[in-house]
Amino acid sequence: MILFVSALAIVMIASSHSADKKVYEISKLNNEVKEMRSAFVDGRSKLQRLKMESTVLSKMKEKGLATSTTPAKKIKVKSQN
Repeated sequence: MILFVSALAIVMIASSHSADKKVYEISKLNNEVKEMRSAFVDGRSKLQRLKMESTVLSKMKEKGLATSTTPAKKIKVKSQN
């Protein structure tokens, strides 16, 4: 009987350690997800700032390019049927 109770205690302790290990792993993964989400949001906001027209204009002025003063024209091609 003592051996049976001892075996059950060992199994219970092993199960408890396994559950604790899984809890720590889940916590670690949740923290990693939060960090990745934060990095994604930061990258997305940087991209939005880079795509702004004022940012693009300033970058093009550094390279010597400017916006056109004449508006674009549509080119219409008539079919020769």
